[in-house]
Amino acid sequence: MDEDFGVTGAHTEVELLVDVPIDELWPVITDLSRYGDWSPECTYAAWLDGWTGPEVGARYEARNRFPDGLVTQVLCVVTAATAPYAFGWDVYGGDPGTHEPFAAWRYDLRPAVRPVQTVVRQSFTHGPGDSGARAAVRADPANAAAILQGRLDQLRHNMKSTIGAMVCDVVQGDRAV
Repeated sequence: MDEDFGVTGAHTEVELLVDVPIDELWPVITDLSRYGDWSPECTYAAWLDGWTGPEVGARYEARNRFPDGLVTQVLCVVTAATAPYAFGWDVYGGDPGTHEPFAAWRYDLRPAVRPVQTVVRQSFTHGPGDSGARAAVRADPANAAAILQGRLDQLRHNMKSTIGAMVCDVVQGDRAV
């Protein structure tokens, strides 16, 4: 069995206070059709199998483009959908019936003290499934810790950018929901 190099369970998150009420932010957080507009990495997402919104067990596909030019397509399965507080999903490189998830993503929203604000926490936890991060550390085990930390830092930066773009669209009224 290959050494894990700390990949499984590697975690990062951001928590931001945003100037959007929770009831206005929830439909944006769960609007997969706009992820490609907001995310530096996810270029496309769409519900599959007749699903049209966030429900536990719903499936969607997503496509990602990485800074090195690599493009991937993944299958996501919703694991949390409690409006307007939690939206989470696992990411698979293959059939969820035969593959382990390689990532778990989640948004947690809570009202702030001021009703026009929301506290948004977005988190990422690396799962046991095969992924680009796992392949990168296997290819260069001497630098595994630095490679993994670099990926977590990149994800944290992308989370802040994505949430910022979402909030900007709500504030500017640029929502096509």
